[in-house]
Amino acid sequence: MYLTRLSLTNFRSFARLDIDVPRRVILLTGGNAQGKTTVLEAVYFLAAFTSFQTHADRQLVNFVAAREPLAVGRLVAEYKRGMSAHRLEVRLILEPVGPVNGQRLRKEILLDGVKRSLADVIGHFNAVIFVPQMTQIIEGAPEERRRYLNLALAQTAPGYARALGEYTQALTQRNALLKALNERSGDASQLDFWDETIARLGAAIIRARISAVQDIESLARLIHSDLTHGTESLRLDYQPAYDPLPRPNGQIALRLDTEVDRSSLSEDEIRLGFLERLRQVRSGQVRTALLALKLAEVEWMKQKTGQWPVLLLDEVLAELDLQRRADLLAYLEKMEQALITTTDLHLFAPGFVAGTETWEVSAGTVKALQNGEA
Repeated sequence: MYLTRLSLTNFRSFARLDIDVPRRVILLTGGNAQGKTTVLEAVYFLAAFTSFQTHADRQLVNFVAAREPLAVGRLVAEYKRGMSAHRLEVRLILEPVGPVNGQRLRKEILLDGVKRSLADVIGHFNAVIFVPQMTQIIEGAPEERRRYLNLALAQTAPGYARALGEYTQALTQRNALLKALNERSGDASQLDFWDETIARLGAAIIRARISAVQDIESLARLIHSDLTHGTESLRLDYQPAYDPLPRPNGQIALRLDTEVDRSSLSEDEIRLGFLERLRQVRSGQVRTALLALKLAEVEWMKQKTGQWPVLLLDEVLAELDLQRRADLLAYLEKMEQALITTTDLHLFAPGFVAGTETWEVSAGTVKALQNGEA
């Protein structure tokens, strides 16, 4: 799977962009805050229909255009999936509502010229993205990991996005009913329908997550070992709120942590251990683990869909050592298409740069360069 053309209208800093996309690795170069990451954001939005930068879609509409009572941001991707060519369009429509100059956002999705629902279209065009702030998948709260799994599964597992949406709606309805019953001391049997609905949808979601984590772990473990040349290991552990594993002898499993006595450790031993941990983090362990996870996601999507997703990498080389840079660039040779942003082309080997296409991004414009010239 690969893009052949990308068009943006009133999307972030791009008032207008219309560019052919080659079937190869593309380097987007330029200074900070010029629009490089916005290009990646647009491509990923066409795959996941959500932004990795904001939860408010209205912020994606160009701020100058958004001053008008009616504004439309538009993203169009022309791409090949297997032997077939397709056209995917997303319209972000800010329209007036209410008597006091209010606006609401409406989203329209068209696949090959026909309006479709999000649940029907998601997964038709696939992309995997890596940006620096995604280290929260590893370091952040559980909802960051759930969001990661949901976005990956929505693109890959048929029906997952619809099940997740229905589950969220059912949970909201059940909570509202539970609150009302508590306030009025109503009949608890009214919850039966919602309990059964949530259990049915939740079972499908948990089963899909279990399978995804197992599959991605097996791939990530191998990739991480390659990136670290066997010096480090990576494991994933899925811990759902409801664990479907059977309990022996009807017992309720409790997490019992072994009591640890740390009182014998000297201050100097603690200091040395603390220092070593800081050096490990500084050396990029978290970023390497996340990179292995993302490359495993690419392989997993290829296995599940039969198509390589478009790989989107934002400043990925900046915190990798020379060996891991070389390993990553070698890995990219198998990809059908990848877009990589950088502020410094010198991070890439000259031979690698020669085999790519380079785009210069500046102030919301993109120029394809040939031999270093526009």
